[in-house]
Amino acid sequence: MKPVPVGSKGKFEQVVEKRHLASELEPSLAQVMSTPTMIGMMEMAAMDAMAGFLDPGEGSVGVGIDVQHVAATPPGHRVRAEAEVTKCEGRRLEFRVRAFDETEEIGSGTHRRAVIDRSKFNERLKAKVKV
Repeated sequence: MKPVPVGSKGKFEQVVEKRHLASELEPSLAQVMSTPTMIGMMEMAAMDAMAGFLDPGEGSVGVGIDVQHVAATPPGHRVRAEAEVTKCEGRRLEFRVRAFDETEEIGSGTHRRAVIDRSKFNERLKAKVKV
């Protein structure tokens, strides 16, 4: 892995579809974009910010997130998530993350990721899989 400069930015955009709605998780919930969907978009933006710095065979995993989801987004709206590297310490990175719909900021917070060697990670994972 090459060092990821503080200030590196990434983004991820998508239109809110039925599968992204809170009501798809639990029918009693509102028909608005779910918090897990927003968090996933923030993770994708963070991965975009670091993508050009990973070596072949490397990937990343989320290791922490602290965000607030402050506004509802209806189906059909385009949502944009942004991430900016605020700290890079070895294989651990921290990001400021934000999400916006067509009207306003809908969420913000911090996200942490760790760079992994995919083959070593997969070997450790195999030990947990019962055949």
